[in-house]
Amino acid sequence: MFYDLTERQEKLLELVVRHYIETGLPTGSKTLVEQFDLNVSSATVRNDFAALTELGYLMQWHTSAGRVPTEQGFRYFVQKLLGDFHLPMDEQQMIRHQFHQARLDLDQWMRLAAAILARTSLGASFVTPPRPSTNRFKHVQLISTQGRLVLMIVVLYGGEIKQQMLTLAEPLTQAQLSQTADRLNALLANATYDDVRSRMSQLDTLEVDVTTLILETLERADSRAISDIYRDGLSNIVEDARTRQAVRFLEERTLLASMLSETQTEEQGVQVVIGGEGRWEELKNCSIILSRYGVMDAFSGTVAVIGPTRMPYGRNVAAVRYVANLMSGFVYEYYVEDAPESLAQEAVEKLPEI
Repeated sequence: MFYDLTERQEKLLELVVRHYIETGLPTGSKTLVEQFDLNVSSATVRNDFAALTELGYLMQWHTSAGRVPTEQGFRYFVQKLLGDFHLPMDEQQMIRHQFHQARLDLDQWMRLAAAILARTSLGASFVTPPRPSTNRFKHVQLISTQGRLVLMIVVLYGGEIKQQMLTLAEPLTQAQLSQTADRLNALLANATYDDVRSRMSQLDTLEVDVTTLILETLERADSRAISDIYRDGLSNIVEDARTRQAVRFLEERTLLASMLSETQTEEQGVQVVIGGEGRWEELKNCSIILSRYGVMDAFSGTVAVIGPTRMPYGRNVAAVRYVANLMSGFVYEYYVEDAPESLAQEAVEKLPEI
């Protein structure tokens, strides 16, 4: 929630934020009047400074110093004054070329995205792999081993595979097991956890046993926290006393998962978390710029950069947005083309333009 500002107060706040980002120094009223031809007196600027300070957008390190932006001042700047910014075309082409040179391999693309964002932002970065928003059953195989023991292989859309031994009430031939698997594959095609449960009444005893294990696999997949996190550029923030604590945040999977669950929305788009928003102590001197990528309601992950609060927001927002769009194209090629036709069509419609 922001207090309304006059047009001149907004201009002064913008100038103070940009000056502080560039220099790290407080801004005095005389500096603004002389450097930016404001056509107002220093006394007028000081009065506006006092108002902006009272509203919580600026602060002074000591009485005679100029002003620096507060966390609230940075938030106002990012949300209302930043404007639209794009990476230079030659830089976009270089980034796109690097991705196109890479093989269509998940691990390679995750590492490349993290490296590009760390280099472009001069901060740290992290990337989480795309995951299904809701896991769906793809197929099951039942393989006879010996006696009553059967190897069950469950495959979910998105590539997750679960193998488990199943003990039957009585031995069955491979032909009988294959027939059961074929029936379940037809009945449960593209089913979510709730879909599978709703169809249990249509199954015989063996099919119920197999389907119970399928449900357990879907339930675990739906509740699983972030598994892999690709990081880069940690050395860029560990050397700065203001951002050193953020390294622990990036290395603690549970902390990172908590932050992502609280900040992610249903839509794609860049979000900025400034100073930990009062919730994460390790981020009190940092800002995180993050975006979901992929196909919403199908497969999505997160790309992000982290650095000091005094970071070049326009450039970093543009970098995160551009890499997120490239990664969305990757998700379609890598995952969605293998999805059921109904999901694939929905995914194509939701892909952002790059």
